[in-house]
Amino acid sequence: MLAVVAGLGAATAWAASTLASTRASRLIGAASTVGWVTAVGLPLAVAAAVADRNGVSATALPWLAIAGLGNVAGLVLTYRALRIGPVSVVAPLVSMEGAVAALLSLATGSSISPMLLSALGLVVVGGALTATAATDTDAHAQAPRFTASDARLAALLALVAAVLFGASLYATAQIGRSLPIGWAVLAPRVTGTVLVAMPLAVRRRLVLTRPAAPFVVLAGIAEVVGFACIGLGSRSDVAVTAVLASQFAVVAVIGAVLVFGERLGWTQRIGIAAVAIGTALVAALQA
Repeated sequence: MLAVVAGLGAATAWAASTLASTRASRLIGAASTVGWVTAVGLPLAVAAAVADRNGVSATALPWLAIAGLGNVAGLVLTYRALRIGPVSVVAPLVSMEGAVAALLSLATGSSISPMLLSALGLVVVGGALTATAATDTDAHAQAPRFTASDARLAALLALVAAVLFGASLYATAQIGRSLPIGWAVLAPRVTGTVLVAMPLAVRRRLVLTRPAAPFVVLAGIAEVVGFACIGLGSRSDVAVTAVLASQFAVVAVIGAVLVFGERLGWTQRIGIAAVAIGTALVAALQA
């Protein structure tokens, strides 16, 4: 049950981050958005890591590196994709990160029952249906109409980002099993600050405008919360946590309906119902 709660918590947090960072990336660019999002979350991550240093050793460094580099590279590609392409193309592809992490977990020896695998599959299919049919009216109001070539490039960037995020999620799960949760959160924040925010600041290219400021703050805090949930849930089940967390696209669609007044098509409604049923089955099987 811990994996279910943590996975859904991560999905909710990352949905908020997706909505906020989409707006920010179209206001100040992908690189500056990544820089500010990681910099905002850094103090929170440092405080959490310093508060609990039990069990920290050099053996965790490879996992910390993979978690940090995979997340930051994935963010750069995702924000770039959201800047040039529609969310309805980018979101479902990026949400495949959970499936990538689950496959890595299974490939390295984790076991899963056929019933649980079927329930997770229903969640993935529902998420794909929901996000594929989604529209982002707020984003389209802020940007010109996307061309077919831009959409194809956005899709390619999103696919690569999903693989990078999946590797980062798996590494974060390994960190969460052996280290305090704060350290699982810290790696991406330090990596993004050192490799993105600081170089941009030195070159005076770290842009921040007043309209973008609240969005990068929200995204930065939400990213930290999401990673903390992944670290917590991985102590119970990596695959379940990762797949449920990847359904942030579904939560983002629901958020867009509530916040932006978007309408849901029948395909999206079927997708959301599938996610709800699949999640309930996962929860029942994990109880």
